[in-house]
Amino acid sequence: MIKTIIVEDEKKSREVLNKLIQKNCPDLNVVGTAASVEEAVAVIKKEKPDLVFLDIELSDGTGFDILEQVQGLNFEVIFATAYDQYAIKAIKYSAIDYLLKPIDVDELKKSVEKLSQKKSDLSQIENLRFLLQNFKKPDENFSKITLPTGNAYEIVLVNDIIRLEADESYTYVILTNNRKFHVTQTMKHFEDILPTELFMRIHHAHLINMKHVIRFLKVDSGYAVMSDGSQLEISRRKKDQFLEVLGKI
Repeated sequence: MIKTIIVEDEKKSREVLNKLIQKNCPDLNVVGTAASVEEAVAVIKKEKPDLVFLDIELSDGTGFDILEQVQGLNFEVIFATAYDQYAIKAIKYSAIDYLLKPIDVDELKKSVEKLSQKKSDLSQIENLRFLLQNFKKPDENFSKITLPTGNAYEIVLVNDIIRLEADESYTYVILTNNRKFHVTQTMKHFEDILPTELFMRIHHAHLINMKHVIRFLKVDSGYAVMSDGSQLEISRRKKDQFLEVLGKI
C-alpha cells in the first residue's frame, strides 16, 4: 500500500478527495490529512508518507512552504490546485504531476497509475528542490527543466537542448555533449512549456532549438541542419515561419 497524506485547507474538498481515493485508488492508504502548513509539516514528518496530495494555496501559506520545511524526506507529490499559470508552469518544468480543481476522477486515476508505474528514486528529492528554486524565481524564464526517464529525473539546461523527437507518447530529447534521453512525456508537453521564441515545431515529429540550427538546406520544402549533425525535414506550412524566426536568432 502507498502511504498517502492529503493537504487541503477546505474541509469539503479534503473530504471529497479522500472519498475519491477510497473509491477509486485501492493501492492508496490515506494515513493522515492536514489543513495548514503547520499541520502538514507535522503529519509528514510523523508518517513519512510515500505520496502527498498537496494544495498550493493554504490559509497560512503555500504548499511550497511545506516542501521547504520537509526537505530531505523522500516522497512523491501530486499537486491539487485551482488554475495558477505561473505555479503550474513551474510544476511542469519540474516534471511533477498536478490535478486541477474540481478534481476529475479519471485524471486522479491516471495520476495514481503513473505513480504506481514509476520506479522509486532518491532523485525525487532533487526534483522537489529544483521545483522550489523555480517557484522562487521572479519571472517565468526558467533556465533548467526536469526530464523524467522512467527510473530517474535528469535536470538539464534548456539551452543545452538541441532538438526533441516524437516517439508516440514518449519523446527523445537530444542535448549537447552527445547526451540523449528517452523521456516519459509527450512532444506536446514540451511544445507547451518551452519558450516559443527559442523552440519551434518544424514537423510533427521534430521540435528544435533554433539557436542550434547551423544550416538551412534548400531541398524540397527545406531541411534544418542542427549542431548535432542531424538533418531534419521542415514541413511546407512551417517553412516561412522557420525562415522568419531563423532571421531573428
